[in-house]
Amino acid sequence: MRSPSEELKQLDELALRRSLKWVDSESYASSRHIDLDGRKIINFASNDYLGLSQHPSLKQAMIEGVQRWGVGSSASRLITGSSIAHRALEDFIAEKKHCQAALTFSTGYATAVGSVSALVGKGDTIILDKLAHASLIDGARLSGATIRVFPHNGLEKLERLLDGSVRNLGRTLVIIESVYSMDGDVAELEKIIELKNKYGALLLVDEAHGLGIYGEQGLGLSEHLNCSDKIDIQMGTLSKSAGVAGGYIASSQDIIDLVVNKARSFIYSTAPSAAQAHTALAALRLIISEEGKELRSSLWKNISYLTEKMECEAQSAIIPWHVGSSEDALTVSNRLLKEGLYTPAIRYPTVPKNTARLRITLTADHRQEEIDLLLNKMINLKS
Repeated sequence: MRSPSEELKQLDELALRRSLKWVDSESYASSRHIDLDGRKIINFASNDYLGLSQHPSLKQAMIEGVQRWGVGSSASRLITGSSIAHRALEDFIAEKKHCQAALTFSTGYATAVGSVSALVGKGDTIILDKLAHASLIDGARLSGATIRVFPHNGLEKLERLLDGSVRNLGRTLVIIESVYSMDGDVAELEKIIELKNKYGALLLVDEAHGLGIYGEQGLGLSEHLNCSDKIDIQMGTLSKSAGVAGGYIASSQDIIDLVVNKARSFIYSTAPSAAQAHTALAALRLIISEEGKELRSSLWKNISYLTEKMECEAQSAIIPWHVGSSEDALTVSNRLLKEGLYTPAIRYPTVPKNTARLRITLTADHRQEEIDLLLNKMINLKS
């Protein structure tokens, strides 16, 4: 039997071993700077795209929430863990997403695993985009449904799979993301909606990296394309652009009630604190405000500046710099870290073998001189 030390040695040999990094950012009022192992680092790895995790009004909202409700929820949502703060957050999400109801979870991962496995099961079919997030894949596997995969944004293969699935008696659930987390590109959402309607399937769209970035009010790609009411299940997280924690789905009342009754990650987990829900609601209100619009504008200016200099295109705040092997990606990432720039190496199994990359993420907080520094160091590494 292979021992843990032997397995770790193999990970080392493949340049695939991960380790924790201990971060301190308490001395900084933005998400773009962190203390890493005692050094001040410019952070190009954050999903806090609008910088809200350090926003004074959200810090105050958390303090208010703790003072009113305390620091914990003491029980699961179905016992005594559902507070009026959770209800206010869920009502707000449902209203803004043009849905009958919404439900929040402790994390985005718990949202995906619980919702997918609750909505389909044996005899049903899940059709996944190949680049769907691990949490969605895990939920699909846990469900017991038949899983089919189509190439990323591969509409022809998707239609063939849908055509085959309509012969089954069970449900068919198509699962995609609005913005894909490793390549930063967007889904062919309008065309996928047409296909799911043509074949009578359900569609789940994960807006984890779209919320706060797209749309007049920052409500995601679905708002940007004016198709929220055509999506059966809208999913998202409150831990990226919203700057807090948790996840949500918004849908019909029947689907929400089904998830409440069947999602194991919801039923058997202690509820997020009321203070967290209260702060998440404040974050969403900020996202749709004029200030939120200004932060989105600053973010997109930074994206345009970096991509123009790199001579590439970007559809989100995620800009991958493809390297190839895991070893080379680690080497480049470590060299940039020595220069005070954190751009993590993304390796297999997060991405396919030999497609390792540095995943550069921008925020509204980044300064042009910091982006210039990153560009100059990247140029030096290429030469």
